[in-house]
Amino acid sequence: MMEGYTPVLSTIGGVLISFATIALLYFNGRIAFNGRISGIMGGLLRPQQGDTLWRAVFLAGLMTGAALILLPQPAAMDLRFDVSNSTIILGGFLVGIGTRIGTGCTSGHGVCGVGRLAPRSLVASAVFVGFAITTATTVRHVWEGF
Repeated sequence: MMEGYTPVLSTIGGVLISFATIALLYFNGRIAFNGRISGIMGGLLRPQQGDTLWRAVFLAGLMTGAALILLPQPAAMDLRFDVSNSTIILGGFLVGIGTRIGTGCTSGHGVCGVGRLAPRSLVASAVFVGFAITTATTVRHVWEGF
């Protein structure tokens, strides 16, 4: 099931994500939702003058936070998937399509949009959770993990 999960580390991670989004808004006037985390990365791939440093600092902070969790808890990143590689690839492809259709990713809608009580983020997050439950139930109980 969920090996390596601890409520303390999860809470610390949530607090760090919150601080990162608040800092992005306070220091740069940007909402992570509008830029989407994937969009922030995409902006580094197509750099524009005056628009690169904040993106690099924000993403470096995300990676530094992950590294700080790994120091005391290396098993936190021991991942094991009980599905085939093709299922993982299909899942990633579908998430990418959903991100484009939903005008944002789960982190953007769920963390920043819901936090601001944005109606479209509330709906999008409800749809994400509903489809996650449906998918997990189908894969685990109907198709038995393919």
